[in-house]
Amino acid sequence: MTAAMSVPIARASLTPQEIESVLEPLRSGWLVQGPKVREFEQAWSAFTGAEHSIAVTSCTTGLYLSLAALGFGPGDEAIVPAFTWISTANVVEHLGGRVVFADIDLASFNIDPAGIEALITPRTKAILPVHLFGLAADMEAINAIAQRHDLWVVEDAACGFGATVQGRHVGTLGHTGCFSFHPRKAITTGEGGMITTNDANVAERLRRLRDHGAAMSDLQRHLGPRPFLLADHPEAGYNQRMTDLQAALGAAQMHRAASIVAERRALADRYDAAFADLDWLQTPEAPPGYGHGYQSYPCLFEPEQVRQAVMTGDQQQLNAVHERRNAWMEALQLQGVSTRPATHAVHMLSYYRDKYQLRPEQFPAAQAANDCSISLPLFHGMHADEQQHVIDVVRSRLA
Repeated sequence: MTAAMSVPIARASLTPQEIESVLEPLRSGWLVQGPKVREFEQAWSAFTGAEHSIAVTSCTTGLYLSLAALGFGPGDEAIVPAFTWISTANVVEHLGGRVVFADIDLASFNIDPAGIEALITPRTKAILPVHLFGLAADMEAINAIAQRHDLWVVEDAACGFGATVQGRHVGTLGHTGCFSFHPRKAITTGEGGMITTNDANVAERLRRLRDHGAAMSDLQRHLGPRPFLLADHPEAGYNQRMTDLQAALGAAQMHRAASIVAERRALADRYDAAFADLDWLQTPEAPPGYGHGYQSYPCLFEPEQVRQAVMTGDQQQLNAVHERRNAWMEALQLQGVSTRPATHAVHMLSYYRDKYQLRPEQFPAAQAANDCSISLPLFHGMHADEQQHVIDVVRSRLA
Protein backbone atom coordinates (compact mmCIF):
# COMPACT_ATOMS: atom_id res chain seq x y z
CA MET A 1 0.00 0.00 0.00
CA THR A 2 1.32 3.41 -1.00
CA ALA A 3 -0.04 6.92 -1.03
CA ALA A 4 0.36 6.82 -4.82
CA MET A 5 -2.16 4.00 -5.16
CA SER A 6 -5.30 4.89 -7.11
CA VAL A 7 -8.49 2.89 -6.58
CA PRO A 8 -11.34 3.43 -9.09
CA ILE A 9 -14.98 3.49 -8.07
CA ALA A 10 -15.53 0.38 -10.21
CA ARG A 11 -13.64 -1.77 -12.69
CA ALA A 12 -14.88 -4.46 -15.04
CA SER A 13 -13.27 -7.83 -14.27
CA LEU A 14 -13.29 -10.33 -17.13
CA THR A 15 -11.44 -13.62 -17.41
CA PRO A 16 -9.47 -14.57 -20.54
CA GLN A 17 -12.16 -17.16 -21.31
CA GLU A 18 -14.88 -14.50 -21.13
CA ILE A 19 -12.95 -12.22 -23.47
CA GLU A 20 -12.38 -15.13 -25.84
CA SER A 21 -16.12 -15.91 -25.85
CA VAL A 22 -16.82 -12.85 -28.00
CA LEU A 23 -14.91 -14.44 -30.87
CA GLU A 24 -17.39 -17.32 -31.20
CA PRO A 25 -20.20 -15.28 -32.81
CA LEU A 26 -17.63 -13.46 -34.92
CA ARG A 27 -16.43 -16.78 -36.27
CA SER A 28 -19.93 -18.17 -36.70
CA GLY A 29 -21.16 -15.11 -38.57
CA TRP A 30 -24.30 -14.81 -36.43
CA LEU A 31 -23.91 -11.38 -34.86
CA VAL A 32 -27.46 -10.20 -34.18
CA GLN A 33 -30.00 -11.68 -31.76
CA GLY A 34 -29.45 -15.41 -32.12
CA PRO A 35 -28.15 -18.54 -30.38
CA LYS A 36 -25.95 -16.68 -27.89
CA VAL A 37 -28.83 -14.45 -26.83
CA ARG A 38 -30.92 -17.56 -26.25
CA GLU A 39 -28.08 -19.12 -24.20
CA PHE A 40 -27.72 -15.97 -22.09
CA GLU A 41 -31.47 -15.79 -21.48
CA GLN A 42 -31.58 -19.42 -20.38
CA ALA A 43 -28.63 -18.92 -18.01
CA TRP A 44 -30.27 -15.80 -16.56
CA SER A 45 -33.53 -17.66 -15.91
CA ALA A 46 -31.63 -20.52 -14.27
CA PHE A 47 -29.83 -18.11 -11.93
CA THR A 48 -32.78 -15.88 -11.00
CA GLY A 49 -35.55 -18.48 -11.07
CA ALA A 50 -37.55 -16.43 -13.56
CA GLU A 51 -39.70 -18.41 -15.95
CA HIS A 52 -38.90 -16.07 -18.84
CA SER A 53 -35.89 -13.86 -19.57
CA ILE A 54 -35.84 -11.49 -22.54
CA ALA A 55 -32.55 -9.82 -23.50
CA VAL A 56 -32.72 -6.20 -24.69
CA THR A 57 -30.43 -3.25 -25.37
CA SER A 58 -30.48 -1.78 -21.84
CA CYS A 59 -32.35 -1.76 -18.56
CA THR A 60 -33.94 1.49 -19.72
CA THR A 61 -35.43 -0.16 -22.80
CA GLY A 62 -36.48 -3.05 -20.59
CA LEU A 63 -38.46 -0.70 -18.35
CA TYR A 64 -39.98 1.01 -21.38
CA LEU A 65 -40.98 -2.27 -23.02
CA SER A 66 -42.36 -3.62 -19.75
CA LEU A 67 -44.70 -0.68 -19.30
CA ALA A 68 -45.68 -0.75 -22.97
CA ALA A 69 -46.37 -4.49 -22.90
CA LEU A 70 -48.57 -4.11 -19.82
CA GLY A 71 -50.61 -1.36 -21.47
CA PHE A 72 -49.24 1.81 -19.83
CA GLY A 73 -49.82 4.87 -22.00
CA PRO A 74 -50.57 8.58 -22.32
CA GLY A 75 -52.21 10.12 -19.27
CA ASP A 76 -51.37 7.19 -16.99
CA GLU A 77 -49.45 7.78 -13.76
CA ALA A 78 -46.58 5.74 -12.32
CA ILE A 79 -45.13 6.03 -8.83
CA VAL A 80 -41.34 6.28 -8.88
CA PRO A 81 -38.84 6.79 -6.04
CA ALA A 82 -37.40 10.28 -6.01
CA PHE A 83 -33.89 8.89 -5.42
CA THR A 84 -32.93 6.70 -8.38
CA TRP A 85 -31.18 6.90 -11.72
CA ILE A 86 -33.13 9.15 -14.08
CA SER A 87 -34.09 6.27 -16.41
CA THR A 88 -36.74 5.05 -13.98
CA ALA A 89 -38.66 8.27 -14.49
CA ASN A 90 -37.72 8.85 -18.14
CA VAL A 91 -39.50 5.74 -19.42
CA VAL A 92 -42.76 7.01 -17.93
CA GLU A 93 -42.29 10.32 -19.73
CA HIS A 94 -41.46 8.65 -23.04
CA LEU A 95 -44.74 6.72 -22.93
CA GLY A 96 -46.71 9.91 -22.36
CA GLY A 97 -47.31 9.20 -18.69
CA ARG A 98 -46.99 11.32 -15.58
CA VAL A 99 -44.26 10.67 -13.03
CA VAL A 100 -45.40 10.73 -9.41
CA PHE A 101 -42.44 10.80 -7.05
CA ALA A 102 -42.33 9.07 -3.67
CA ASP A 103 -39.77 9.66 -0.93
CA ILE A 104 -37.30 7.04 0.26
CA ASP A 105 -36.14 5.45 3.49
CA LEU A 106 -32.68 6.78 4.38
CA ALA A 107 -31.74 3.46 6.00
CA SER A 108 -32.09 1.51 2.75
CA PHE A 109 -32.12 4.29 0.09
CA ASN A 110 -35.16 2.47 -1.36
CA ILE A 111 -38.71 3.73 -1.83
CA ASP A 112 -40.61 4.09 1.45
CA PRO A 113 -43.82 2.01 1.14
CA ALA A 114 -45.46 4.08 3.88
CA GLY A 115 -45.75 7.01 1.50
CA ILE A 116 -47.05 5.19 -1.58
CA GLU A 117 -50.75 4.79 -0.91
CA ALA A 118 -51.42 8.49 -0.44
CA LEU A 119 -50.05 9.11 -3.96
CA ILE A 120 -52.48 6.78 -5.74
CA THR A 121 -55.15 8.40 -7.92
CA PRO A 122 -57.66 6.99 -10.45
CA ARG A 123 -54.95 7.48 -13.10
CA THR A 124 -52.28 5.46 -11.28
CA LYS A 125 -51.41 2.34 -13.22
CA ALA A 126 -47.97 1.23 -11.99
CA ILE A 127 -45.40 1.31 -9.22
CA LEU A 128 -41.72 1.16 -10.20
CA PRO A 129 -39.78 0.08 -7.10
CA VAL A 130 -36.01 0.25 -7.48
CA HIS A 131 -33.66 -2.25 -5.84
CA LEU A 132 -30.98 0.35 -5.36
CA PHE A 133 -27.33 -0.69 -5.16
CA GLY A 134 -28.21 -4.39 -4.77
CA LEU A 135 -30.66 -4.23 -1.87
CA ALA A 136 -34.23 -5.32 -2.60
CA ALA A 137 -37.04 -2.87 -1.93
CA ASP A 138 -39.78 -3.89 0.50
CA MET A 139 -41.66 -5.93 -2.09
CA GLU A 140 -44.08 -7.51 0.37
CA ALA A 141 -45.49 -4.11 1.31
CA ILE A 142 -45.34 -2.78 -2.25
CA ASN A 143 -47.11 -5.81 -3.73
CA ALA A 144 -49.82 -5.61 -1.06
CA ILE A 145 -50.51 -1.99 -2.04
CA ALA A 146 -50.46 -2.88 -5.74
CA GLN A 147 -52.94 -5.72 -5.24
CA ARG A 148 -55.34 -3.52 -3.27
CA HIS A 149 -55.38 -0.96 -6.07
CA ASP A 150 -54.95 -3.27 -9.08
CA LEU A 151 -51.61 -1.76 -10.13
CA TRP A 152 -48.74 -3.18 -12.15
CA VAL A 153 -45.38 -3.58 -10.43
CA VAL A 154 -42.34 -3.18 -12.68
CA GLU A 155 -39.13 -3.81 -10.75
CA ASP A 156 -36.18 -1.62 -11.66
CA ALA A 157 -33.51 -4.19 -10.86
CA ALA A 158 -30.71 -2.43 -12.73
CA CYS A 159 -28.47 -2.99 -9.70
CA GLY A 160 -30.29 -6.14 -8.57
CA PHE A 161 -28.02 -8.99 -9.66
CA GLY A 162 -27.62 -11.24 -6.61
CA ALA A 163 -30.29 -9.44 -4.56
CA THR A 164 -32.80 -11.75 -2.89
CA VAL A 165 -35.71 -11.65 -0.44
CA GLN A 166 -36.35 -14.85 1.52
CA GLY A 167 -34.38 -16.72 -1.12
CA ARG A 168 -36.29 -15.27 -4.09
CA HIS A 169 -34.28 -13.25 -6.58
CA VAL A 170 -35.46 -9.76 -7.43
CA GLY A 171 -37.03 -9.49 -10.84
CA THR A 172 -39.38 -12.36 -10.02
CA LEU A 173 -41.45 -10.47 -7.43
CA GLY A 174 -43.45 -8.11 -9.64
CA HIS A 175 -45.07 -8.31 -13.07
CA THR A 176 -41.66 -7.80 -14.70
CA GLY A 177 -38.11 -7.05 -13.58
CA CYS A 178 -35.42 -5.20 -15.55
CA PHE A 179 -31.65 -5.60 -15.15
CA SER A 180 -28.67 -3.62 -16.44
CA PHE A 181 -25.37 -4.85 -17.88
CA HIS A 182 -23.60 -1.48 -17.82
CA PRO A 183 -19.86 -1.78 -16.98
CA ARG A 184 -20.50 -0.75 -13.34
CA LYS A 185 -22.77 -3.78 -12.90
CA ALA A 186 -21.63 -7.21 -11.69
CA ILE A 187 -22.43 -8.83 -15.05
CA THR A 188 -21.56 -6.59 -17.97
CA THR A 189 -22.04 -6.64 -21.72
CA GLY A 190 -20.93 -3.01 -22.16
CA GLU A 191 -24.51 -1.93 -22.65
CA GLY A 192 -27.47 -4.29 -22.45
CA GLY A 193 -30.35 -5.38 -20.29
CA MET A 194 -32.63 -8.27 -19.37
CA ILE A 195 -36.34 -8.40 -18.62
CA THR A 196 -37.68 -11.18 -16.41
CA THR A 197 -41.28 -12.25 -15.93
CA ASN A 198 -43.31 -15.25 -14.84
CA ASP A 199 -46.21 -14.31 -17.13
CA ALA A 200 -46.03 -16.20 -20.44
CA ASN A 201 -48.36 -13.78 -22.23
CA VAL A 202 -46.33 -10.75 -21.16
CA ALA A 203 -43.12 -12.53 -22.18
CA GLU A 204 -44.50 -13.25 -25.64
CA ARG A 205 -45.45 -9.61 -26.15
CA LEU A 206 -42.07 -8.41 -24.89
CA ARG A 207 -40.28 -10.64 -27.39
CA ARG A 208 -42.39 -9.21 -30.20
CA LEU A 209 -41.99 -5.59 -29.12
CA ARG A 210 -38.18 -5.78 -28.89
CA ASP A 211 -38.01 -7.20 -32.45
CA HIS A 212 -40.03 -4.82 -34.64
CA GLY A 213 -43.28 -6.54 -33.57
CA ALA A 214 -42.35 -9.78 -35.34
CA ALA A 215 -44.37 -12.91 -34.54
CA MET A 216 -41.15 -14.96 -34.48
CA SER A 217 -37.47 -14.13 -34.20
CA ASP A 218 -34.92 -14.57 -37.00
CA LEU A 219 -33.45 -17.50 -35.07
CA GLN A 220 -36.83 -19.23 -34.84
CA ARG A 221 -37.44 -18.64 -38.55
CA HIS A 222 -34.00 -19.88 -39.64
CA LEU A 223 -34.33 -23.02 -37.52
CA GLY A 224 -37.86 -23.69 -38.78
CA PRO A 225 -38.97 -25.70 -41.83
CA ARG A 226 -39.52 -22.60 -44.05
CA PRO A 227 -36.69 -20.14 -43.31
CA PHE A 228 -37.23 -18.40 -46.65
CA LEU A 229 -40.55 -16.88 -45.52
CA LEU A 230 -40.61 -13.65 -43.50
CA ALA A 231 -42.50 -13.44 -40.22
CA ASP A 232 -45.76 -11.62 -39.71
CA HIS A 233 -45.66 -8.42 -37.62
CA PRO A 234 -48.89 -8.23 -35.59
CA GLU A 235 -47.93 -4.92 -33.96
CA ALA A 236 -45.59 -1.97 -34.45
CA GLY A 237 -42.56 -2.82 -32.35
CA TYR A 238 -39.06 -1.48 -31.82
CA ASN A 239 -35.50 -2.55 -32.56
CA GLN A 240 -34.25 -3.18 -29.03
CA ARG A 241 -32.48 -6.48 -29.59
CA MET A 242 -29.28 -7.54 -27.89
CA THR A 243 -26.49 -8.70 -30.21
CA ASP A 244 -24.90 -12.13 -29.98
CA LEU A 245 -21.57 -10.39 -29.34
CA GLN A 246 -22.92 -8.93 -26.11
CA ALA A 247 -24.78 -12.08 -25.16
CA ALA A 248 -21.71 -14.27 -25.63
CA LEU A 249 -19.88 -12.14 -23.08
CA GLY A 250 -22.82 -12.19 -20.68
CA ALA A 251 -23.39 -15.93 -20.99
CA ALA A 252 -19.73 -16.64 -20.30
CA GLN A 253 -19.84 -14.61 -17.08
CA MET A 254 -22.88 -16.54 -15.87
CA HIS A 255 -20.67 -19.59 -15.33
CA ARG A 256 -19.24 -17.79 -12.28
CA ALA A 257 -22.34 -15.84 -11.27
CA ALA A 258 -22.50 -17.29 -7.77
CA SER A 259 -18.82 -16.62 -7.10
CA ILE A 260 -19.16 -13.02 -8.30
CA VAL A 261 -21.95 -12.41 -5.78
CA ALA A 262 -19.99 -14.17 -3.03
CA GLU A 263 -16.90 -12.05 -3.70
CA ARG A 264 -18.85 -8.81 -3.59
CA ARG A 265 -20.47 -9.81 -0.32
CA ALA A 266 -17.06 -10.68 1.15
CA LEU A 267 -15.71 -7.26 0.16
CA ALA A 268 -18.73 -5.59 1.77
CA ASP A 269 -18.27 -7.66 4.93
CA ARG A 270 -14.70 -6.43 5.19
CA TYR A 271 -15.81 -2.82 4.85
CA ASP A 272 -18.58 -3.37 7.41
CA ALA A 273 -16.08 -4.70 9.96
CA ALA A 274 -13.58 -1.93 9.28
CA PHE A 275 -16.13 0.88 9.63
CA ALA A 276 -18.33 -0.55 12.39
CA ASP A 277 -17.07 1.96 14.99
CA LEU A 278 -17.48 5.06 12.79
CA ASP A 279 -20.60 6.86 13.93
CA TRP A 280 -20.16 9.46 11.18
CA LEU A 281 -20.59 6.93 8.38
CA GLN A 282 -23.72 4.84 7.82
CA THR A 283 -22.81 1.69 5.92
CA PRO A 284 -25.28 -0.33 3.80
CA GLU A 285 -27.87 -2.39 5.65
CA ALA A 286 -28.89 -5.97 4.86
CA PRO A 287 -31.98 -6.79 6.94
CA PRO A 288 -32.72 -10.39 7.99
CA GLY A 289 -33.98 -12.42 5.05
CA TYR A 290 -32.43 -10.06 2.49
CA GLY A 291 -29.45 -11.06 0.37
CA HIS A 292 -27.53 -7.95 -0.73
CA GLY A 293 -25.93 -8.04 -4.18
CA TYR A 294 -23.64 -5.03 -3.50
CA GLN A 295 -23.62 -3.51 -6.94
CA SER A 296 -21.96 -0.69 -5.03
CA TYR A 297 -21.25 0.29 -1.42
CA PRO A 298 -23.40 3.36 -0.66
CA CYS A 299 -22.94 5.15 2.65
CA LEU A 300 -24.55 8.15 4.32
CA PHE A 301 -22.16 10.81 5.59
CA GLU A 302 -22.81 12.13 9.11
CA PRO A 303 -26.13 10.24 9.36
CA GLU A 304 -27.28 11.62 12.70
CA GLN A 305 -26.90 15.22 11.57
CA VAL A 306 -28.63 14.37 8.29
CA ARG A 307 -31.60 12.72 10.00
CA GLN A 308 -31.97 15.60 12.40
CA ALA A 309 -31.94 18.06 9.49
CA VAL A 310 -34.58 16.01 7.65
CA MET A 311 -36.85 15.77 10.70
CA THR A 312 -36.63 19.48 11.49
CA GLY A 313 -36.48 20.75 7.92
CA ASP A 314 -33.21 22.49 8.69
CA GLN A 315 -31.84 23.25 5.21
CA GLN A 316 -28.88 25.15 6.63
CA GLN A 317 -27.72 22.11 8.61
CA LEU A 318 -28.21 19.84 5.60
CA ASN A 319 -26.22 22.22 3.41
CA ALA A 320 -23.40 22.22 5.96
CA VAL A 321 -23.20 18.41 5.91
CA HIS A 322 -23.31 18.52 2.10
CA GLU A 323 -20.34 20.88 2.01
CA ARG A 324 -18.36 18.71 4.44
CA ARG A 325 -19.15 15.61 2.38
CA ASN A 326 -17.91 17.29 -0.79
CA ALA A 327 -14.72 18.39 0.93
CA TRP A 328 -14.17 14.85 2.18
CA MET A 329 -14.76 13.38 -1.28
CA GLU A 330 -12.18 15.76 -2.67
CA ALA A 331 -9.70 14.74 0.04
CA LEU A 332 -10.31 11.06 -0.75
CA GLN A 333 -9.71 11.71 -4.44
CA LEU A 334 -6.38 13.34 -3.63
CA GLN A 335 -5.47 10.22 -1.64
CA GLY A 336 -6.24 7.97 -4.59
CA VAL A 337 -9.74 6.83 -3.55
CA SER A 338 -12.42 7.45 -6.15
CA THR A 339 -15.94 8.05 -4.81
CA ARG A 340 -19.33 9.11 -6.12
CA PRO A 341 -22.64 10.27 -4.67
CA ALA A 342 -24.72 7.09 -4.41
CA THR A 343 -26.98 8.38 -7.22
CA HIS A 344 -29.13 11.46 -7.79
CA ALA A 345 -32.51 12.70 -6.64
CA VAL A 346 -34.46 12.90 -9.89
CA HIS A 347 -36.86 15.57 -8.65
CA MET A 348 -33.85 17.89 -8.23
CA LEU A 349 -32.73 17.52 -11.86
CA SER A 350 -33.74 20.42 -14.07
CA TYR A 351 -36.15 18.58 -16.41
CA TYR A 352 -38.33 17.18 -13.62
CA ARG A 353 -37.85 20.15 -11.33
CA ASP A 354 -39.08 22.53 -14.00
CA LYS A 355 -41.82 20.42 -15.57
CA TYR A 356 -43.46 19.46 -12.28
CA GLN A 357 -42.50 22.63 -10.35
CA LEU A 358 -40.77 20.65 -7.62
CA ARG A 359 -38.63 21.84 -4.74
CA PRO A 360 -35.78 19.76 -3.23
CA GLU A 361 -37.38 19.75 0.23
CA GLN A 362 -40.62 18.19 -1.06
CA PHE A 363 -38.87 14.82 -0.78
CA PRO A 364 -36.55 15.47 2.16
CA ALA A 365 -35.01 12.00 2.46
CA ALA A 366 -34.24 11.91 -1.26
CA GLN A 367 -32.72 15.37 -1.05
CA ALA A 368 -30.57 14.26 1.89
CA ALA A 369 -29.43 11.15 0.03
CA ASN A 370 -28.61 13.26 -3.02
CA ASP A 371 -26.52 15.71 -1.00
CA CYS A 372 -24.96 13.51 1.69
CA SER A 373 -24.49 9.99 0.29
CA ILE A 374 -21.15 8.60 -0.83
CA SER A 375 -20.30 5.34 -2.59
CA LEU A 376 -16.92 3.77 -1.91
CA PRO A 377 -15.06 1.55 -4.38
CA LEU A 378 -16.38 -2.03 -4.53
CA PHE A 379 -16.06 -4.42 -7.45
CA HIS A 380 -15.25 -8.08 -7.91
CA GLY A 381 -11.61 -8.41 -8.83
CA MET A 382 -10.71 -5.74 -6.25
CA HIS A 383 -7.29 -6.50 -4.76
CA ALA A 384 -6.80 -6.78 -1.00
CA ASP A 385 -4.27 -3.95 -0.97
CA GLU A 386 -6.68 -1.72 -2.90
CA GLN A 387 -9.42 -2.28 -0.36
CA GLN A 388 -7.04 -1.81 2.54
CA HIS A 389 -5.97 1.51 1.06
CA VAL A 390 -9.61 2.61 0.92
CA ILE A 391 -10.15 1.50 4.51
CA ASP A 392 -7.06 3.33 5.76
CA VAL A 393 -7.92 6.57 3.96
CA VAL A 394 -11.57 6.49 5.04
CA ARG A 395 -10.66 5.89 8.65
CA SER A 396 -8.22 8.80 8.60
CA ARG A 397 -11.10 11.07 7.49
CA LEU A 398 -8.84 13.58 5.86
CA ALA A 399 -10.69 16.76 4.96
